[in-house]
Parts: sequence; C-alpha cells; structure tokens
Amino acid sequence: MKLLKPTWVNHNGQDSGKVVIWNMSPVLQEDDEKDENIPKMLCQMDNHLACVNCVRWSNSGMYLASGGDDKLIMVWKRATYIGPSTVFGSSGKLANVEQWRCVSILRSHSGDVMDVAWSPHDAWLASCSVDNTVVIWNAVKFPEILATLRGHSGLVKGLTWDPVGKYIASQADDRSLKVWRTLDWQLETSITKPFDECGGTTHVLRLSWSPDGHYLVSAHAMNNSGPTAQIIEREGWKTNMDFVGHRKAVTVVKFNPKIFKKKQKNGSSAKPSCPYCCCAVGSKDRSLSVWLTCLKRPLVVIHELFDKSIMDISWTLNGLGILVCSMDGSVAFLDFSQDELGDPLSEEEKSRIHQSTYGKSLAIMTEAQLSTAVIENPEMLKYQRRQQQQQLDQKSASSRETSSAASVAGVVNGESLEDIRKNLLKKQVETRTADGRRRITPLCIAQLDTGDFSTAFFNSIPLSGSLAGTMLSSHSNPQLLPLDSSTPNSFGASKPSTEPVATTGARPAGDTVSKDSVNATSTPAASSPSVLTTPSKIEPMKAFDSRFTERSKATPGAPALTSVTPTAMERLKEQNLVKELRPRDLLESSSDSDEKVPVTKPSSLSKRKLELEVETVEKKKKGRPRKDSRLMPVSLSVQSPAALTAEKDAVCLSVPAPALKLPMPGPQRAFTLQVSSDPSMYIEVENEVTAVGGVKLSRLKCNREGKEWETVLTSRILTAAGSCDVVCVACEKRMLSVFSACGRRLLPPILLPSPISTLHCTGSYVMALTAAATLSVWDVHRQVVVVKEESLHSILAGSDMTVSQILLTQHGIPVMNLSDGKAYCFNPSLSTWNLVSDKQDSLAQCADFRSSLPPQDAMLCSGPLAIVQGRASTSGRQAARLFSVPHVVQQETTLAYLENQVAAALTLQSSHEYRHWLLLYARYLVNEGFEYRLREICKDLLGPVHYSTGSQWESTVVGLRKRELLKELLPVIGQNLRFQRLFTECQEQLDILRDK
Repeated sequence: MKLLKPTWVNHNGQDSGKVVIWNMSPVLQEDDEKDENIPKMLCQMDNHLACVNCVRWSNSGMYLASGGDDKLIMVWKRATYIGPSTVFGSSGKLANVEQWRCVSILRSHSGDVMDVAWSPHDAWLASCSVDNTVVIWNAVKFPEILATLRGHSGLVKGLTWDPVGKYIASQADDRSLKVWRTLDWQLETSITKPFDECGGTTHVLRLSWSPDGHYLVSAHAMNNSGPTAQIIEREGWKTNMDFVGHRKAVTVVKFNPKIFKKKQKNGSSAKPSCPYCCCAVGSKDRSLSVWLTCLKRPLVVIHELFDKSIMDISWTLNGLGILVCSMDGSVAFLDFSQDELGDPLSEEEKSRIHQSTYGKSLAIMTEAQLSTAVIENPEMLKYQRRQQQQQLDQKSASSRETSSAASVAGVVNGESLEDIRKNLLKKQVETRTADGRRRITPLCIAQLDTGDFSTAFFNSIPLSGSLAGTMLSSHSNPQLLPLDSSTPNSFGASKPSTEPVATTGARPAGDTVSKDSVNATSTPAASSPSVLTTPSKIEPMKAFDSRFTERSKATPGAPALTSVTPTAMERLKEQNLVKELRPRDLLESSSDSDEKVPVTKPSSLSKRKLELEVETVEKKKKGRPRKDSRLMPVSLSVQSPAALTAEKDAVCLSVPAPALKLPMPGPQRAFTLQVSSDPSMYIEVENEVTAVGGVKLSRLKCNREGKEWETVLTSRILTAAGSCDVVCVACEKRMLSVFSACGRRLLPPILLPSPISTLHCTGSYVMALTAAATLSVWDVHRQVVVVKEESLHSILAGSDMTVSQILLTQHGIPVMNLSDGKAYCFNPSLSTWNLVSDKQDSLAQCADFRSSLPPQDAMLCSGPLAIVQGRASTSGRQAARLFSVPHVVQQETTLAYLENQVAAALTLQSSHEYRHWLLLYARYLVNEGFEYRLREICKDLLGPVHYSTGSQWESTVVGLRKRELLKELLPVIGQNLRFQRLFTECQEQLDILRDK
C-alpha cells in the first residue's frame, strides 16, 4: 500500500464556492508530477455563491454534480471548446486546460445542500439539505423533481443508493437513518436504536451501501458509549453488527464499488472462494480504517492522517485506489495492490450476483439493457414504439403547461420513469423453447426481497450461497479484538456482550413506534382530518404495525391518529342525517339477567316516529319550478325497535322482528318538480281542482321545451317522478299511474301493496319504494317486472340507519346509499343486495394505482358507480401519502380495490365504467407483473376460438363485445416486454377469428 499526500492539491479558507478538477496522473506518477508540461489543475469553476459541501461524478463519468451552502445543486458537463482559458481573477496566471460548463442549476432546497448522490444507471439524482428534506431529481430531464422525501426532523447530512435501485437511504441529525422505496418514494423503515446514545453533531453523516446490496453502513452510531459505524442488514433491517475502534464520531463511510474474491496463489488449486466487500471508514479523530467483510479486524488503520476531521472518501473506478479529504483542505491518496484487497469481480460477475439474489431487472433498465431483450413480435415492437412516441408527445404537451413537476413522469430513453419504477422489481425467469426462442416468465414481487415484515418472509428468498458466507461476525464473537496489546484503541467487527442475543427477535408491537415518528405522523393527520374520518379506517394500520420486524417503522404512530376522528354519530349529526335520539327514546334491555325480555310499549314507537327529511315544497309560481333531480338526497328513517335491543340477549333472537316502516309523503295542495334541464322538462301537480258536478279532481301538467300536456286523475296525487320517456304519479288509495312523454296513459293504474314512500324514474324504468320498505322496479315500455316487491329489511335491519340517497340506473338497477356510507344495489338476476361502495373501506385508503392511470387521466369517468362513490375513488392517493404502507400490502390492497370496482361496475351494468376499470385493472396487472390473473382476463375475453355447442361463453359483457375489449387490452400488454408471449398468443388467436 502506498500513501500519498500531494501538497499542491488543497483548498484554503478563501476558496469558498470553488470546484476544482485535478489531474490524477501527477498524483499517481512522480515523473508526471515533476514534468512542468503536464498540468496539475484541469479546471476551476467559481459559479457557487458559498461553500461547496459535496461533489459527485455520475456513474457514466459524463456529469459532475456539486452541492453547497448557497442551497443550489449544479450539474457540470465537459464542453468541447478548443484551447485553454484563464481562471477569472487570476491575472492570466492560471489556465483552464479543460472547459466544464454548468448545464443545470437545481433549485428546491431552502437550506445548505449537504450531500448529492447519483442512482445506479444515472436515472435519478438525490440531494439532501439542512431543510430536513431529500429531493429526487429526474436526471434525464433536469430540473424536474420526481419526489420530495419528508420525514426527518433534523438536518439531513448523507445519502446512499441501494446498488440494485430498490431503495435510497438517508441519515440525519434527528438520530435516525431512514430507508425509502424508489417504487413509490414512501418510507420503508426508520432505524433509531443505534443512534439513541449519540451526543453532539458531525458536519456530515455520509452512509454507504455495499456493492452486493446486503449491507447498509451508517455514520455516527454509538454502542456501549463507544463511537461505531452501524452495519444494517438488508434482510429485516437487523442491527446486530458494527465497525468499532474509532475514538471519535464516524463522519463518513464508503464502500469500494467492486466485489472482491481471494487472490489465488500461484500453483495452488483454484478453490471457489466467497466474494466479499471492502469498506473505508473516516472519523472526527482524523484517522481512516479500511475493512474487508471477510476479516474480523480492519485491513489497515491510519492515525493522524489529517489535522482536522475527515470529510469525504471516494474510491477509484478500478477499486484499488482511495481518495480522502479533510476539513483542513488537504487530500490523501491510498494505493492498494490486488494482493492486499483481492481480485475484483468483473461487472458481469457482479450483475450475476445481483441477478441471483434480487432478480434480473432490479437495476433500472436502460435502452442498452432493453436491447438484449429480443422482441419476437413486430406488433409488440409497434406498441413499444407507439408508447415511446406517446410519452414524447405527452412530455412536450406538459412542458407547454405550467407543470407540477412532481407528478410528471420523466423518460429514460423512451421509457417513462414511472414505468421504469414499476418494472424495477419484476424478476424474470428465462427458459428456451424447442425452437430456440426465449420464454420470459415474470414473477410477482412478493417473492423477492421484500424486507417488509417478519423473518418468516425471508425463508423463500434466493440468497446466493456465495454471499451467505460473507456475513460479518455477530454475537458469536462478543469480545473486542485489539490490533496489538500496545494500541489503546481497538478496532473490531463485533458488538460487546452487553446487549443480549435475544434482542434480535421482533419487539412487541407497542415498541415499534419511535418517539419522533409519532410526533411526525400525528401532525399531518391533524391538519387534514378529512382524509381519516372514522377510527375504522385506522384499524388495518395497527395490524400492519404488529407485524413489523425490530426497528421497522414504516407505519408508525397509528394510535396517535385516533385523536382527530369524530365518532360516527357526531359525524352523522353534522350532516343532519339523523335526528338526535334522546336516551328515554331508546328501548332499554336489562343486563342483569338473560331471561328478561325487553318490553316494547306502543307509546314508545309513536314517540320515536322520525319524519321524512325532505324539504316540503310550497306552491311555487309557474315557470320557477323546484330543482328536483333524480339523485336528490333524501333521508328515510326506519322505525325498527329490534335495532335498539341489545344483541347479546339470547331471547331477542326468538322474537319476530317488527316490520320496517318508511315515512310517507304528506298531502299537498300543489307542487312542481323539474325532471331534467336538458331537455328542459318539469311537472306541475294541482290537487282538488273543482270540476262539474262538484267532483274533486287532480290535475297533472307536464311542460317539455315549451310543449305542454295535461291530464286529470280522480285521486289526490301524493308524489310524482319523470324521465324523458315516462311520467308517473302515485295517488292516494295506493294507486300508481304511468304516462308516456306525450301524456298518453301506458297501462291501467297499478295497485301497490302498501302506500308509497318514494318514486323514481329513469328512461322507461319506474321504481316505487313503499312505506312497508318494499321495492319494485318495472320496465313500462316492455311491460315486465325487473324487481318484484323486494324487502329492504336485509340492508336496513340491525341499526339506526337511514337511506340518504336513492338512484335508479339507466338499466333499471336500484341503488340505496345509506347514512353509514355504504351503498347497495339490487342484482335482479341473482335476487341479492350487493355492496358496491363503502366510504369507510380501508382498501380505498391504501390502494394506489396512480401509475396505471391512462395518460389523459380520465380518472373520474361518469356513471352510477362514480355518483354513488362520490370522489372517494381518489382518496386512496391522499392516504397513500399519509401512510407508508409496505409495498406488498399496497399491491394486495390495490388489486382488491380494483377488482371490487370492476365487479361493482359489472353489477350496476355500467358499460362505460366497466371498460374504464377493467383497462385500469389490466394496466396495473401489467405494471406489477401479475401474469396469472392477466391470462385469466384475456382467456375470458377471447373465448373459444372454435365453436362448440356445449360452450357457455357469452360474446358480450354489459353490451360490450369481449373481443373488442381484448383488442383494446393488447396495446397495454404490449407495453411490457415481459408479457410478449401472452401478447403474441392473444394476437394470433384474434387473427384466426378475424380470418374466419
């Protein structure tokens, strides 16, 4: 090993804001150093307005990023200008040999920028600052911001990317190290225990990830009052090992980019050796230690290397040289030999280790890597190209608008960053068919290195055997290992025996919430209580908490959120959906004895009689009708004594449930209601119009775009409804009359089984809800019954719920929205009530399918499902930002939510919404790699290619041709190369059917 400290490479205190590029040749070669014709300084850039804290070359070497106290990140690129230029203010003495120009200035941070880091393959650039944030920049499209990671409560002073692109880690003065997922930029885990003892601060906290991806090593940790560099294992984020020996706080850790194997001695048989990594650790004590993960002691320790604290460390590309800089302005270079470090693995061998451990396409796919995936189908190629063109068009359109930078997906060589992120974690298994073609089978990410839950998850992880042996010594070796007896400070890769081995297991659920994370979580919740309206929405999050491994805090602080949630009854009172129930109105059941039967007095029923909360309409002047659309919210209260008795009383079960009774409309002298605004159509009713002979008649008038018709009825009209096709009125004596749009009676009066409660019309469908809580729907044009006297007992029984909204779809499907946020539709073909919406559904809170939305974001497509659910379908996006749901759970909840939406649209027979949600669901399956379910959808849409009499397959679904839907699906499937076999199969079958 050689140690060199070139005196001519230095920065003094007056160099604030300078970035200098030096020539390495005079550093390495003494002859070149003495040769005056070989320049030492290549370029000096003075653009920064204050001290520069960090410089980082991109992986390609094309760009240099610098971040400083001026809150700016500058990205530099070498210019092709010929000839030297003088450095500004140097009186012509200093000449720039190379020309580097600033190609981007990135502005977002509100404080000093402390660290910058390029992701693998240079797709993203991350920066961190004393403003407590980490910003992720789209490195292909500066200055676009992809995400701002907020969660630290102290100055963020270090960043490192996982070498396979799944995570980014940050360390801050808040005594925490946080790991974030690149898939959705949400928090994966927060590690605090190793930093609890840390006192004081360091200027930087540069942490580092090992090149094999297995270990993350922190700066400035403490163990038994001694400074350490904490080793965090990727598997379960365990913190059982550390690098010990430095006398003061560790400021910087840097892994060698190479993975090494033992150097073979000449003549010895080549035994397969375990690969290992090499790590350099710098400290405030001005010393540097270099470790190999296959050794228990450091390979080398250099004391008193500088006059001040070590600031940064960088390895040369070949992995044999190391550059170290200090606060004193000087730089040291250590030159190792292969005999000392070992033989570096080639990039191919390194990527093979990544592939065997994490799956082939974990690192971000660039055009060069995608080119190795052979596109077997020209149609597939066409969709790939079309997708790229669409993305380019989309980008140019969005750049014309004032783009909200965080939401616009960037493009890496024609593939959007959102798509890259989704495709990041698809593991591919390749086989070759008999004719030599490659077959690629995508696997669900849940089988990969999830790192989310307990260690049970990791039993199936394909850890490569070669790496399993490189684990550092753990509790099996608790004593400190001195370098020699004379050295006062000892370096050793172990933890002292003060910490019992038992602590490696998972802690109780209650312990998983850290002090700082509770405060951090409860603050945003309190500021936006609209997202979380009832405690039931938070319960699933508690369940997640208890399943985390030690120190995983991806979902902290759930109990803290309950403080901002009003009770369900308070919320309903606010919405005026229920009237306040007085305690004496409730039927009491004795809890002393199970034999006592609750006594129901007739008087208590009359006391509890709740009225219909529909605004009573006084007689209005002609031409100013009341706006009364079909979807007018109406609150129907149910008189159900059974609902008020305690469920625990066994005797109650044998008592027959009293019949439900819905309120009825009161008699009115006259009323007007608007049926539709386009075309303009309204109905006027006048009761007790005196006619010849003293007989009292009722008059019904209908005005449609100025054309008016009228008719008379012998009974008093209680309520009316209409559509562009029919008008119907319910009269006293349980009579229902139906007229055409021109006033012609369509059928004799219908005798209802009990008095009317509400009436609705849509198209040629008429729905009557009676006071006895029975529902009927008829198609009056075809004169057939759709729903026959169906009781509402099953959806209203057992609680004090009210019907807050009634909807009749254009296909005659009745939908009931209840005051508890649930909505049910009646399925005529199955004769069942189906739950189609639940405002308190936790799936809607966790589901996140933003990446699968179509480019034009036709998110809120209209239809009965959208009306019933309101804007609840977008709330998942807000909740996804509040909670850091583990990705596996996010996948499961998103899948379940999308499947619910598809099924609900199908039951409501809403063809537009069914198509929308089916395509969205398919796009999500494609992005996440769920081939099994995608194949099932394609198989159902394709149907049998050859006709058979026994086939049960229907060629249409809710009026849409299934094979046309499959044709729409093909471009979606064609966007993911991993599904090209499925794409080809479907396309060939459709071609055969077309040729028939």
